[in-house]
Amino acid sequence: MNRVVRAVPARAGWTLRLVAVTACAAALLAAMGGSALAKKPKPKPKKPTITPKTVITKGSGYLALGDSVTFGYEEAQVVPAPNYADASSFTAYPELLGRELHLTVANAACSGETSASLIDATAQSNGCENSPGGGPGYRTQFPLHVHYNGSQLGYAVSYLKKHQNVRLVSLMIGANDFFLCQETTPDKCTSLTEQATVIGTVEKNVKTILSTIRKKAHYNGQIVIVNYYALDYSNAAAAGQSALLNSSIDSAARPFHVEFADGFGSFEAATLHSGGNSCTAGLLTQLHGSTTGPCGIHPSIAGQSLLAQAVENAIRLG
Repeated sequence: MNRVVRAVPARAGWTLRLVAVTACAAALLAAMGGSALAKKPKPKPKKPTITPKTVITKGSGYLALGDSVTFGYEEAQVVPAPNYADASSFTAYPELLGRELHLTVANAACSGETSASLIDATAQSNGCENSPGGGPGYRTQFPLHVHYNGSQLGYAVSYLKKHQNVRLVSLMIGANDFFLCQETTPDKCTSLTEQATVIGTVEKNVKTILSTIRKKAHYNGQIVIVNYYALDYSNAAAAGQSALLNSSIDSAARPFHVEFADGFGSFEAATLHSGGNSCTAGLLTQLHGSTTGPCGIHPSIAGQSLLAQAVENAIRLG
């Protein structure tokens, strides 16, 4: 169990002093000219072409991509103890949203996934395919919600091509890139140069992921970027760091005609009467016998419900 906790911390908040780096999304959008979303005329089509404006209705398919937050991971100190051998025992915002809207959910998320390992399963992850300190990753030891070989992105392309009823794809990725940097650099990623490099890598990978979904999978339905929350909004520096990651990801994603689920703002509003603390507000997993504090870094069911609502607020329903 200790190995699991060490190998799978797909974290949603951190205490790095990040440098503000923004993506030049406007230039990319102009260069694309909207061609990635253009309809290809077909004589007498059997069904209308899906566009980003296509509404989501009962029975629509929903593909969720991401890390441990999207997977629904819980730390080993949670009571009752998590059953890692049974993926269905973990409930996250995709499952909650699917139940609410009666969607068919395929949750491909993996605990510890980085933006690089989501694209290439041989890339370094923070505990999904492999662990920074060596040893097996989560996927090697325990099942995911859905089974697939290769990368999460590879599964996404295959799934979207086979399931034409998918009307929603969500993506929440990037936090583990910073934790991987913390765990693999001598200065624990305190260098502004290292931090800027991580931001640039996340932006580049997010563009690759979304471009692949749009162009290779030929998916023209709705895509939602789910923003990360902060652990403590009363700490301006820490909250600002979460906001920076969200801003960088949003800038990279905007040219691909996406919507944004404000997980950051949803948690912030819910902590107003708890001093801005997500733990005190009951939005994080409650730990027992932990030496690191009363809460984990992953959402509780209450926190996952807020993320589900944020996604619902961002999409168009029929």
